[in-house]
Amino acid sequence: MTMTAKDTNTSTQQPIWLQEYIDSPERQAKLYKKTLRILMFSQIFGGAGLGAGVTVGALLAQDMLGTENAAGIPTALFTLGSAGAALLIGRSSQRFGRRAGLAGGFLAGGIGAIGVIIAALTNNIALLFLSLLIYGAGTASNLQARYAGTDLATDKQRATAASMAMVSTTLGAVVAPNLVNTMGEFANSISVPTLAGPFILSGAAFIIAGLLILFFLRPDPLVVSTAIASAQKNVNTETETNLKSANINKKGVVVGAVIMILTQFVMAAIMTMTPVHMGHHGHGLQEVGVVIGFHIAAMYLPSPLTGILVDKLGRTTMAVASGVTLLASGLVAAFAPVGSMPLLTLALVLLGLGWNFGLISGTALIIDSTHPSVRAKTQGSVDVLFALSGAAGGGLSGTVVAHSSYASLSLSGAILSLVLIPVVIWSRKTQS
Repeated sequence: MTMTAKDTNTSTQQPIWLQEYIDSPERQAKLYKKTLRILMFSQIFGGAGLGAGVTVGALLAQDMLGTENAAGIPTALFTLGSAGAALLIGRSSQRFGRRAGLAGGFLAGGIGAIGVIIAALTNNIALLFLSLLIYGAGTASNLQARYAGTDLATDKQRATAASMAMVSTTLGAVVAPNLVNTMGEFANSISVPTLAGPFILSGAAFIIAGLLILFFLRPDPLVVSTAIASAQKNVNTETETNLKSANINKKGVVVGAVIMILTQFVMAAIMTMTPVHMGHHGHGLQEVGVVIGFHIAAMYLPSPLTGILVDKLGRTTMAVASGVTLLASGLVAAFAPVGSMPLLTLALVLLGLGWNFGLISGTALIIDSTHPSVRAKTQGSVDVLFALSGAAGGGLSGTVVAHSSYASLSLSGAILSLVLIPVVIWSRKTQS
């Protein structure tokens, strides 16, 4: 019989295989390393699914709807979809383990990508919007995989573990945007609209990622870590009572969530309108792919170094670094000459790097502030707000640019990123 995370929370007798992990730190360490390997391999495909769709989503909506005001809708929809999926993935992971939650999200994302292709073929706007919502489930799984990497990590490994689960996303996420022309040509060869071509890659990549998690993420890291925590709580009644009262450090969760939400909002707003801004000033699809490819590389590639810095220098220090980096990104994007590919690339690299600092430092704070018995559910709830902030940023960005300019949007993002600094100051005073 399959053991669920919920069962391990309440069981006093564990199956033999699970008890072996509880009793052996060596087995726990081996499972931790195996979990990271599986997550890293699956994230290569998950990153490809994410990168391909992000690159052309705004352009596809603009083409189908015939208005620039709609350019932010795809980002808003698939981030909104990822919000609902994050909640479902978090709750199903808490009940059934990471494997069920993450695999379900990736497979749903693949189905959403297929729906986008059908919508483009039939010029069906309603189906496009619905499919983009479902496609967001793949994005949610991509992000929540970072939590799975930390389930069996020690206190001093958490940020590093989260970063290792993220970094493999880089390979797929960087390669995919640079295949937009190739996938567009392939789409044309099978009578599919050019801009729907990258979603063929997205669908296949998300489905492969889901199958890898489903078949190879065994034993489930959350089931094992919850059982270990349960065994430690049962050492004596007094310890158990104290731990139950400290399952969540609410202030730590709030600070971590605010850091993640602000960085996501700023990143989504500027990133969404960059392809449209470039298109207005004579840059082609291949150039857009290069800039977005560098941006996504900056979002994920520095993750191992960021994880080490977060573990060594502290969560709040790197949160301040996130705010400063996002500020620099907004200023470069706002004042760069419209035809300058190098400066636009620099702005988007800084944007991705600032997001990386904020995401990993915020993630580590949330893990520090929760107990395994409630961790996945709490993480899912925080990722709902994280995704909604991206939806808001992406959705508002098109309206801001349509009624003002890309420079105004970038300056607004730069100013908003400074809010991270008082949040960090408040958290340090609270800790004192």
